[in-house]
Amino acid sequence: MLNIIIFGPPGAGKGTQSEHIKEKYNLTYISTGQVLRAEMAAGTEIGLKVKDIIDHGGLASDEIVTEIIEKFIVNHSDSNGFLFDGFPRTVKQAEILEDLFKKYNLKLNGVVSLEVPEELLIERMLERGKTSGRADDNIESIHYRFVEYDNKTKPVLDFYQHKNCLHPINGVGTIEEIFDNICETIDSIHNS
Repeated sequence: MLNIIIFGPPGAGKGTQSEHIKEKYNLTYISTGQVLRAEMAAGTEIGLKVKDIIDHGGLASDEIVTEIIEKFIVNHSDSNGFLFDGFPRTVKQAEILEDLFKKYNLKLNGVVSLEVPEELLIERMLERGKTSGRADDNIESIHYRFVEYDNKTKPVLDFYQHKNCLHPINGVGTIEEIFDNICETIDSIHNS
């Protein structure tokens, strides 16, 4: 079983690369945003809790996100492995994921971190905003997302660095070049 976390700042290309990774390695993709939206759309108990929080401008708590991730893992127990995107976002969530892995006898193979200079990230997101219609791809939202990333999410990199499972990847280049570098890294950690 292969379990990977894809990591990186907003606009690094996690979503794009995740599509290729899940296809090549036949992994079950977990995007917390997608799972939360699916729970809300299905009107589940968790979904109703999350909807109420989000409707009031909040973020889903670590406990709710963990409950959703655990439910997803249990419902996909026959998977070849998992590709996590957007989780963990905090050190607390990383610790919770570690506990979930122990509980279900799973192993984290590695954290692939896409490294891209901030100026290029801003350029990419502003360009994406012109074509995607994403409301959060404007300069004010982008700066706020970087502040949130630096304050809350970047410490997760240190957490995984101390566990010797962080694998920085140059996130500049063509989609294919970056994907080749990711595959080289995944293949080496999967075969070690």
